Amino acid sequence: MTETGQLADEHDVTGTPKRGLIMSTLVFYAGLTTIVFYGAAGPILEEHLALAGVLHGLLLGSPHLSKAILRIPFGAWVDEVGGRKPLLILMVSTIIGTAGLVITLFLTYPENFDMSLYPVLVFFGFLAGAGGATFSAGITQTSYWYPSDKQGFALGAFAGVGNIGPGMVVYVLPVLIGIWGLTMAYSTWLVFLLVITAIYAVYAVDPYYFQLRKKGKTPEESQEIADELGQDIFPSGGTWDSLKTSARNRRTWVLVFLYTVSFGGGFTSLSAWFPTYWAEFHELTLTTAGLLAGIFIVYGSLIRVPAGSISDRFGGELVAIISFGVMAIGGAIMTFFTGFWPAILGMMILGTGMGFANAAVFELVPTFVPEAVGGASGWISGIGGGGTLVILPLMGLFVDIYGHIGYARGFAVFVVLSGLCVIVAAALKWLISEPEETADEAALH
Repeated sequence: MTETGQLADEHDVTGTPKRGLIMSTLVFYAGLTTIVFYGAAGPILEEHLALAGVLHGLLLGSPHLSKAILRIPFGAWVDEVGGRKPLLILMVSTIIGTAGLVITLFLTYPENFDMSLYPVLVFFGFLAGAGGATFSAGITQTSYWYPSDKQGFALGAFAGVGNIGPGMVVYVLPVLIGIWGLTMAYSTWLVFLLVITAIYAVYAVDPYYFQLRKKGKTPEESQEIADELGQDIFPSGGTWDSLKTSARNRRTWVLVFLYTVSFGGGFTSLSAWFPTYWAEFHELTLTTAGLLAGIFIVYGSLIRVPAGSISDRFGGELVAIISFGVMAIGGAIMTFFTGFWPAILGMMILGTGMGFANAAVFELVPTFVPEAVGGASGWISGIGGGGTLVILPLMGLFVDIYGHIGYARGFAVFVVLSGLCVIVAAALKWLISEPEETADEAALH
């Protein structure tokens, strides 16, 4: 037995960084599927409910509201109790929302499935969207498992593999709808969520520091022992301390904006929007539209794994500058070129830029806000995740105003936002050279 293993046995703590990464990634993989809770069946919903573009965008965005709200406190709560409890609570809400939709479909679909159910569908989407908040809790949990010099790898692997979940759903769900119908397709999704949640509940453990705290050790004792076990990032306080500390750091808000465009409002919006875009604008079948949307999600997710290591090597600021420039190019292609193959090219360029940009943003969190990783992750992923509530209805508004061509012109949103992010990311070169004001110094002012 190694010295580390002996120390772990001596203090009765379990788990390894690898196990922590696998469990956090697994529950995030399942929870994040709900960002496409309605997007995977978007064309069917539009057909039955006869939704205007803005209302369709709002329905697609309903899971993103709870995702955005809950990411802030749940990400910070990890700093107080570890990630296991917050992640389980989020998954229970997701299961309740999904079960509610399944019951509604059993009772109403297809004969009585109409616009009168719109408020109920939005409510169930809101509950199910809690799964999307597993990102802030899971990424904070992962960050505490790994040492500082492996943050890019660990967080890139967590986000890269975990983000494949929505891609799986937007491809598999239309196939299941074609075989079994809408109700049984969502019922299968519910079973999947139940199984993953059960596995996480049985096998997941918190990082060493939190295990030791629960055993009655003082913060100082817990940190000293956990440090010997390889953990070198620790919380500086409880939930609200973490939120307040990170909120006082202006770099947190720079990262909030970059995350909003790269993932929270960008990647997740397109994950929900692409099934409808491909089906309505390019007149593809629901299965083919889901396949193309799934390719975007899986590719944009997996590329974050090497992107994390590249950010470790070259620095998150430089990678972010280049990545947002790539995003602007992809958005321009999709805005002005309406053919099928140019759209495919633009989509893949967008996915490349978004994957690298998001990996760069979270590589910078432990560097910019090391004293409150959970709080910063909560603000960044929570407020940033709320970007879908603006971008999705805005893209729907382009369709309402411009008609059919609006499906293409709506991508101009990403051209403008990505250009702004290039400027903001470049400013990080200046910001990181200035020491942040400590809480004690701020109190003197």
